[in-house]
Amino acid sequence: MEEKFTNSYSESVEVPFQLFGDWLALAEKSEPNDPNAMSVATVDENGMPNVRMLLLKGYSPQGFVFYTNFESTKGREILAHPKVALCFHWKSLRRQVRVRGNVIHVTNEQADEYYNSRPRKSRIGAWASKQSRPLESRFALEKEVAKYAAKYAVGDIPRPEYWSGCILQPLEIEFWHDRAFRLHDRFVFKRDSADAEWNKVRLYP
Repeated sequence: MEEKFTNSYSESVEVPFQLFGDWLALAEKSEPNDPNAMSVATVDENGMPNVRMLLLKGYSPQGFVFYTNFESTKGREILAHPKVALCFHWKSLRRQVRVRGNVIHVTNEQADEYYNSRPRKSRIGAWASKQSRPLESRFALEKEVAKYAAKYAVGDIPRPEYWSGCILQPLEIEFWHDRAFRLHDRFVFKRDSADAEWNKVRLYP
């Protein structure tokens, strides 16, 4: 990992995203399932944390992209407190990346484009599932799926208004690499705002 933090990297907004891309590319070759899986942490109205696994759907110097039902617990918490933390853990590489920052929303055009790229049954599921709310039985869910499958039997399936995407604009990105005797390598990139330059610091393990 050390060569990734030499002075050959300029202190520009792209630096940690270049490094993240390098690590994700390695994970895509070594992880048996979902190298883009990440934990997503939010807080509720009482400050109690919540965390769950999602799939990263894109990244760029603008931020990390994922999609959700904004009527779900996760969605409602993000709307109320748009500060989120992510963690990628690649066991095969013995590496992890931690991210913290503020959330903005993708455009309607971006949400439509991604929604329309999903399998048809997944688009039906977005309508059928009242995500995070009590479900009386599996049959009740299957009934909702059948209802919307009949409603949208032909033609396009519109994107629900409550279903869209988030862009986490990071203010902090930490790269962690396992080393012998728990003397791990840790580097953190920090900035004060989404358009500021990054500051890089090595941390004790």
